[in-house]
Amino acid sequence: MAVDRKKFRTCDQTSFCRRHRNHKPISRYTVTNIRQLQQNERVHYDEYVKGPTASVMADLVAHSNGDVKHGFGRSNLVLNLYFLESGVSRIRITPNYHDPEIVSRVRPTYDAEVLNVEEMVGASDVKEVPCSDWMKAMVSPHSEDSCTVFQYAGDRFGLMLLSEPYMEIHLFDLETQQQLMSVNSDSLLYFEQGQDFKVMNDQDVDIQRKLTVEEDGESNDDRHGGKKIVGYWEDGLAIYEDGSREEKRVEIEDTFLNGNEYTDGMFEEKFQEHVDSKPFGPASVGVDIVFPNSSHLYGLPEHASSTQLKTTLGDGAEYKEPYRLYNLDVFEYELDETMALYGAIPLIVSHTAKSTVGAFWFNPTETFVDVVDLNDSANSGTNGMKSTWMSESGVFDLFLLPGSSPRDLYAQYATITGRLELPPIFALGYHQCRWNYKDERDVYEVHGKFEEYDYPYDVLWLDIEHTDGKRYFTWDNRYFPNPIEMQNHLSKQGRRMVTIIDPHIKRDNNYRIHHEATKLGLYIKKNDGKSDYDGWCWPGSSSYLDFTDSSVRQWWSKQFAYSKYEGSTSSLFTWNDMNEPSVFNGPEVSMQKDLLNLAGVEHREWHNLYGMLFHRATSEGLILRNENKNVRPFVLSRSFFAGSQRFGAIWTGDNESSWSHLAIAAPMLLSLNVGGLSFVGADVGGFFGNPDAELMTRWVQAGAYQPFFRGHAHHDSQRREPWVFGDETLKLLRSATAARYALLPYWYTTFHEARVTGMPVMRTMWMEYPNDEKTFSIDDQWLIGSDLLVKPITRPGATSSHLMVVYLPSQHVWYDADTMTAAVVDNQNLSFISCAIDKIPVFQRGGSIISRKLRLRRSTEMMKADPFTLYIALDAEYKANGNLYLDDEHSFDFQRGHYGSASFAIEDFVLSNKYSSSTNYKGKGGEIERIVIMGMPRLPARVYIEDKEQSEMMFSYDEKTQILVIRKPDVIVYDDWKISLEVN
Repeated sequence: MAVDRKKFRTCDQTSFCRRHRNHKPISRYTVTNIRQLQQNERVHYDEYVKGPTASVMADLVAHSNGDVKHGFGRSNLVLNLYFLESGVSRIRITPNYHDPEIVSRVRPTYDAEVLNVEEMVGASDVKEVPCSDWMKAMVSPHSEDSCTVFQYAGDRFGLMLLSEPYMEIHLFDLETQQQLMSVNSDSLLYFEQGQDFKVMNDQDVDIQRKLTVEEDGESNDDRHGGKKIVGYWEDGLAIYEDGSREEKRVEIEDTFLNGNEYTDGMFEEKFQEHVDSKPFGPASVGVDIVFPNSSHLYGLPEHASSTQLKTTLGDGAEYKEPYRLYNLDVFEYELDETMALYGAIPLIVSHTAKSTVGAFWFNPTETFVDVVDLNDSANSGTNGMKSTWMSESGVFDLFLLPGSSPRDLYAQYATITGRLELPPIFALGYHQCRWNYKDERDVYEVHGKFEEYDYPYDVLWLDIEHTDGKRYFTWDNRYFPNPIEMQNHLSKQGRRMVTIIDPHIKRDNNYRIHHEATKLGLYIKKNDGKSDYDGWCWPGSSSYLDFTDSSVRQWWSKQFAYSKYEGSTSSLFTWNDMNEPSVFNGPEVSMQKDLLNLAGVEHREWHNLYGMLFHRATSEGLILRNENKNVRPFVLSRSFFAGSQRFGAIWTGDNESSWSHLAIAAPMLLSLNVGGLSFVGADVGGFFGNPDAELMTRWVQAGAYQPFFRGHAHHDSQRREPWVFGDETLKLLRSATAARYALLPYWYTTFHEARVTGMPVMRTMWMEYPNDEKTFSIDDQWLIGSDLLVKPITRPGATSSHLMVVYLPSQHVWYDADTMTAAVVDNQNLSFISCAIDKIPVFQRGGSIISRKLRLRRSTEMMKADPFTLYIALDAEYKANGNLYLDDEHSFDFQRGHYGSASFAIEDFVLSNKYSSSTNYKGKGGEIERIVIMGMPRLPARVYIEDKEQSEMMFSYDEKTQILVIRKPDVIVYDDWKISLEVN
């Protein structure tokens, strides 16, 4: 398996990246006319900006960079600074929109579509303060007059604006006197405006569009040898009428229009046979952001690489290419790469033992990011890590998140990009998928086998072949003649179904969706602004709805009505695939950048938003279809952007059935969680290929401890349902899946915590142990919430005679989740665990209380009234605490206060519960049938409920393992109570 690299551009093949990376900006900027604005005062109003108004405004005056010889014109810019109560600051730089001689158009941005405007509360305490000596010692301002500091957020943070010799911005923690971030300290601020380069015409630079393409987008050189094309495959290669397929090309021509690697591609750019017309000329933006005293950066998903970002420039750089953020359908992606994948989150996080800070570069256009380690640079004059951002278009829009702890940072990030939507609990169960379950009989047989083998699962999925000729919202009546009956049959036994719905719409006038979309004018247009775009995907000739338009999203949402989506029921949910968007015959298997949305804005400006907005419209449709709009949706998406956490789950795309892809799943998923996406998973077993029993076992074991848990397979793969590997493997797979179901109360509670606090569900070790430098580079083990530590086995041949090394932070006692005994660690905090095939190393943190439901059921629906078992892991002082979140697990009633929380604690050998609910919420069941206490130092004389006569309980104690088990304590989670352990 190998990606066809020639189909995807490198930085050197991308004109704006080439300019940024190889040349200094043509202008540097000084700051003038700095003025603090009154609250809610709007000056130079930008129609796209939402939320609080700017607190500070200034002019940026362009000066020629003496090292640059191009001599092009330069335009001045406008700087706006915004400060939020949360501590976040926003730096926004735009052209001067009030100078029509300079600016002919307002650059569109997407606050309304992405930002959590409702929670972005402006700071009311912004004030200008003197530039202190300790600050000046860190940044060495040009002069006293060139330094302006704005203090905000309860006087906690200070943002320094240096006006000379060139603009720099520095963020400080005023309490700890730390410098957190520096912006443009290396003077790499790029802000290209097409008119700046018009003078090139006078310098005999040929910018005419020399390259021509035929109407169908093919080059004049017929690479197809005269064969008739009848379609394209997902890898973008042609399918011919004679049944043959186009061969991968080994090399492509690296074309410059006029031989000048700086100016080429400014006004027209070619890649392979595709030409980008670039009617507005160069419009890129970029800057350098330095994280002083840092050695560890994270974020920038999605890439098949380590969670910690590696260097891309400088001596000893680990990658040659910058990290690329451009949503693409990359067929058979490779590992340890900076190549773009399906989604993009332009968030970078720096973590040190002293602080956690982040930078959110709010730009949905194609972006490259270089990472440089200044600690290893003898000439840098600075210790820390530098990131250099390069975006094709948009404006300079940067959010600085000051932290200073991981919890602070993710609370801040949630206020600007939105909160995780709490999923219905069935979505946290096991999902069984395949391309494709071929007919209703196949569905019933698979479902029946799960029943027969008492194997829990919640959702059965149908891929594209269930439709009538890839027409979404339809069924192939030959194979699925009774879809409602099929869904109802599974629903009666507590299961749901999912069908796939992609954004490409088959161009067939007899297809209702296409007919209406054409009639209403809802499709993306060609660059003439008139004709509907026609690209190739699974149905063949297809058009693509403009999901950047709110009215199109509303129309799409209405298509999920039961009366319109015939054959759908309330137990049917949705899978959004191919939404990068994927276009088999387009450049890089996507759309041409000069296509236009309905507002006339080029595709290049909103490319990375498309998948998220499609995801959003689908999620809203699943809400809208129910009369009371009170059923939580479930939608899985492959493509994403910052804010996708509000709309559903994400998976890592088309992985491979190999040990290396199992191993990379954890770093990829952790990177997604760093980026604020918690409901994520990797296809269990791998999409391409055929896992053997050992690999499948290890993958199910790992997948059971990842937020989204789905098995999936390519249509060329052999069947791999749990029972096909034999009885012994079936037992192992069922055991791992049962462990997942037992922990669903804890998973659900952790998801609720993520919604409230912004903290990820699947956490890197440093998120919970921010002062432990040994955790900073770990990405092969993780935490679920704060209380469970997981390290999957990801290498073949591991047996009980092999030992897995797990790092267990010394702040806590750790208990093996299987044996419930305290782990033995060496002086390096390492524990050596058996790798037996039935073992996945999982540990519960000492000092925690976790709720489980131990009765093996076939689905989450069957578990609703089941009793709880409390697992109490005592710390070194014999204390512990934990929470259990409770609601109806499927509706939005929790948003109206219909939920409760049980707070368990044990201290001085008294176990207590305090139940709180503003609406006195009480769900089904709630009984606690067992209490397991780990690390109990000795046998209690008796165990009883305080203030209750004749309440002594049955219990057992194992002195060797120090495990106390209390049976049938006769308490429920919805009541307050105390259980006393009488210890002499």
